[in-house]
Amino acid sequence: MSFAVGADAYGAFMGRFSEPLALRFADVAGVTGPAVTSALDVGCGTGALTRVLVDRLGPDRVCAVDPSPPFVAAMHERFPDVDVRAGRAEALPFDDGAFDAVLAQLVVHFMTDPVAGLAEMVRTARPGGVVAACVWDHAGGTGPLAAFWAAVREGDPDAPDESELPGAREGHLVELLTAAGATDVTGTAIAVEVPHASFDAWWEPFTLGVGPAGAYVAALDGTARRDLRERCRARLPQGPSSTTARAWVGRGLAPR
Repeated sequence: MSFAVGADAYGAFMGRFSEPLALRFADVAGVTGPAVTSALDVGCGTGALTRVLVDRLGPDRVCAVDPSPPFVAAMHERFPDVDVRAGRAEALPFDDGAFDAVLAQLVVHFMTDPVAGLAEMVRTARPGGVVAACVWDHAGGTGPLAAFWAAVREGDPDAPDESELPGAREGHLVELLTAAGATDVTGTAIAVEVPHASFDAWWEPFTLGVGPAGAYVAALDGTARRDLRERCRARLPQGPSSTTARAWVGRGLAPR
């Protein structure tokens, strides 16, 4: 599994899903009114959520952090007026109580220690500030990669997928946030629909080596890759199609 890829590759693979998700996530997290005037995007990637936060709060009110050097470099170019830093969720390089809202979109399931990472998010939120995270519903089979992993298991029943990752099942983000010290924790689900111009437009991003799915494809020989591609093709409509993808959201408050 790797996210040491170019920002363009990540954007092609997951940006098509994460950009519409960011709008829904920010709404559910509560970045919609005067109570939130500053925010931190934890694990910002290529900036899908950062863009929404900047649009709503202004660049001087938003900070972002990511452990991937290529992503941090791309973020500096994309958002020159945003404070973007290199760092891990488990050791955020920001002061206690610095933000009204601390958000993590599609990050918790890749944290080395999810409770420690979420506890750092709680620490950097002001007392009573929002701490929220979202993860695709990989365990329930309604995430954006469900058709891909179903095709994988058809040919390789023992292949590991993303269903066991932290936060990927219903209610787990609530458990993790509670363990991390957040209060008034609630959970919900949100969904986005993403169009694909063709099967090739859907498939090609899987060949870019991004995340567990990309790593799986990259490890296949030519024949196995072609076989997987055709199994995926059989699961999708001919011509243009769309994917409806659901994500779990956990939202809590930093203790007062």
